[in-house]
Amino acid sequence: MRLLIVLHHRFELWNAPDWVPTRLRQDFSNLEVVHLKNYDEIDREIVDAEVAVLWSLRPEQLRAAKRLRWIHSPAAAVHALMIPEVIASDIVVTNASEVHGHVVAEHAVAMVFALSKRLHRTMHYQHARTWGQNQLWDERPRPRELRGATLGVIGLGAIGREVARMANAIGMNTLAVREHPERGSAPALQVVGFESIDEVLGRSDFVVLAAPLTPKTRACINADRLRAMRPEAYFVNVSRGALVDEPALIDALRNSRIAGAALDVFANEPLSGDSELWSLPNLIITPHSAAATENLWERHYQLLAENLRRYKSGEPLLGVVDKQKGY
Repeated sequence: MRLLIVLHHRFELWNAPDWVPTRLRQDFSNLEVVHLKNYDEIDREIVDAEVAVLWSLRPEQLRAAKRLRWIHSPAAAVHALMIPEVIASDIVVTNASEVHGHVVAEHAVAMVFALSKRLHRTMHYQHARTWGQNQLWDERPRPRELRGATLGVIGLGAIGREVARMANAIGMNTLAVREHPERGSAPALQVVGFESIDEVLGRSDFVVLAAPLTPKTRACINADRLRAMRPEAYFVNVSRGALVDEPALIDALRNSRIAGAALDVFANEPLSGDSELWSLPNLIITPHSAAATENLWERHYQLLAENLRRYKSGEPLLGVVDKQKGY
């Protein structure tokens, strides 16, 4: 069996380290592993691949990959793989949402803490060498407690579930929006469908966006949805930038229609130096680093190895994507 790994990114952590193919060859007999560090040879190497680890695939590459049976994405989001040719094929697609879930959730909850305690403003006063105690208290909104506050989680997948679990542990009341509310509310206090998203936005002190990017969710946080939020509420996005209408969010932040926001993802990355987002005092920006951790590739390896074992023995794979839904 031939496994092809093709991952190339400007950020070092997103690229598979050399020990991954080496360890795969040691742990799996009769497994041929081809590791490409750029896309120069993918057209040739994918022809005989049965399994491919990659983020995206062009239609002509898929047509050439006559033996391809399984694609694994080391990302949670798989929208780049959801081309019509892949969707219509018998190829199984898996993702790494469970690998990233709790790490990204930790980042989201950290941003909720930072916003509630106004840490972005305290950093401003620190850089200005100003003891800003009075200023911090005089500003609106003031620092607040999280216990008893309401958190709205949009998307109840691996990230959203963990955000809700951690929020519950610190005494927050958690509401959730998910595609299939009939699947239950745990660990959220209440769960509703996307048709009720405005209600959740209006009731929430903090909103964490953790939904997959699909045609239904693209730009789902728009001017109307931001107007549904309360002026003292905060917004956190750890999913994909395309789920948010950035000009509408900039306008809402600039005019204090919401209290503030924390963004880890953007419509265009890296965020350009001339973006208006940089200058907003009520916004925390992190450079798509929510999933960054030194343990990342060990967890990637454990998932891939377990799925390879299952694939060889004919067992169901973990993290299978519903190609019709796109997640």
